Amino acid sequence: MRSEIRMSGRLGVRRVGARGPGWAWKLGNLRRLLPGLWRVGLARLVGMPFIAGRLYVRLIRANGNVVNYGLVSTRVVTTAFVNFMVDQLQTETSEWGDFKYHDSGVGTTGAAVGDTDIETTDGEDRATGSQTEGGSANIYKSVGTIAYTSTKAITEHGLFSQASGTTLLDRHVFSAINVANGDSIEFTYELTCTAGG
Repeated sequence: MRSEIRMSGRLGVRRVGARGPGWAWKLGNLRRLLPGLWRVGLARLVGMPFIAGRLYVRLIRANGNVVNYGLVSTRVVTTAFVNFMVDQLQTETSEWGDFKYHDSGVGTTGAAVGDTDIETTDGEDRATGSQTEGGSANIYKSVGTIAYTSTKAITEHGLFSQASGTTLLDRHVFSAINVANGDSIEFTYELTCTAGG
């Protein structure tokens, strides 16, 4: 007597990652993203050196779910930072290496080179970010996570040289990212400085 048992099955593979914010948010944010992108693109096209900041955002919900917004803004740095940089070349202070303090707010006025602060603070403490080299030797990168204690619509980010006041390196404005108590946002700021002329 002989018996056989045959088994069969199917195995499927699917990549699971952080979901994005959806097309409606991305389309709404284009007006905040495009002004900086075309300037950087033009500079690269003609071989002109430039200094530009990029901001990437990941929303981490209190339940652990992550929404990856990706690149939300590309802008030029502030006049205040450029003036500070020239001053540091003349007389260096310890503050020069301290641009790692991330702040967020609820202001909606577009970012401008004359900005010196967040337009409207969200009331949360600034996060002390990391300081590393980005994807190449000419990119400065800082990652900081701000935890929120109440419901609000976050629309702006700034990178500063100290935990309060002081010099604003760059300010970015983007479409609203709604947070609630227990949520946090991981901000990744990259400053690209190209050489040439």
